[in-house]
Amino acid sequence: MGRESTSHARHRGPAPGGGVPVSGAEEPEPVLLHTSGRAAHITLNRPRALNALTHTMVRRIDEALTEWERDPAVETVVITGAGERGLCAGGDIRAIHDDARDGDGSASAAFWRDEYRLNARIARYTKPYVAVMDGIVMGGGVGVSAHGSVRVVTERSRVAMPETGIGFVPDVGGTHLLALAPGESGTHLALTGAQIGAADALWCGLADHYVPTATMPEFLDALAEQPVEDALDGHVRTPPPDVLAARRDWIDTCYAADTVEDIVRRLIAHGDPAAEEAAETLLVRSPTALKVTLASLRRARKLGPLELVLNQEYRVSCAALDMPDLVEGIRAQVVDKDRRPRWSPKTLAEVTDTDVERFFTPLGERELGLSPLMH
Repeated sequence: MGRESTSHARHRGPAPGGGVPVSGAEEPEPVLLHTSGRAAHITLNRPRALNALTHTMVRRIDEALTEWERDPAVETVVITGAGERGLCAGGDIRAIHDDARDGDGSASAAFWRDEYRLNARIARYTKPYVAVMDGIVMGGGVGVSAHGSVRVVTERSRVAMPETGIGFVPDVGGTHLLALAPGESGTHLALTGAQIGAADALWCGLADHYVPTATMPEFLDALAEQPVEDALDGHVRTPPPDVLAARRDWIDTCYAADTVEDIVRRLIAHGDPAAEEAAETLLVRSPTALKVTLASLRRARKLGPLELVLNQEYRVSCAALDMPDLVEGIRAQVVDKDRRPRWSPKTLAEVTDTDVERFFTPLGERELGLSPLMH
């Protein structure tokens, strides 16, 4: 939504790490911060880029969380997105494309290091962290919302981890979240990148509450005056029905296979049109990304705490910078927009176990190094 109440705002000096853009500035502040009653608000403010996250934005959010954690007047933190399209469409993948193609990848690795640390911090934040997952919430947008303690979806919510479509693997703790989803629904979402609505996000454990868009301004106003639980009591409703839970039979059957090739074969053979559509989707995704994603999910189930999964995702993400599919996938989807990526290798059969294992190679001194004890 990005529509916030200012009627109860307390002005206690400049907000940490940002604020209202200065008149005449060429670019607006990418993160807006203000307080309203007992609540502190983060607004991702790049609506023309669907609030895609930059390194500067990640740092600013982290600075704000540090300040507000120490401020007894702040009882709740709320994150929303500016504009009418959504909370956040993910990271700034064009910058990652340019860094991987023309640079040494160090800028992307530094961005992910701070982003993943922020994801872990949000998950362990000591005050209620209310994420308004209205509209599009994808990739990095999931990272700054779905790890929060209070995750609110609306009838406009479209939640997804679409990374395999750009030759990448779900990150920002996405493999942790999807590994915990019922049955093999997380595997389906991770491999296909399918978008889900409010009811399915609730069922998968990616969200906690449904609040209609029309009443969201009143809910945000209530957070200024009431504890989160009381504000929710007056605004939570039952979402419209969605589709994922009804498809669990074929999802669990097909995605339980040990390899992506077997998953595709089962989907094609099942007979359900939705299963066949999923197979068709997989066959145009990056073969390498699909195999690494499946391995990441299966390993995430055994790793346990979010921090350990983020450490694994950091290894995988850094390895992807050296592989051709990430640059090619972003080129095809975002830069040239021809939607015709030329994957290398071209087929699932050509991606070997050695190719996959390379993504999980320890990084030595460059490891992310998160520990659950850090929080």
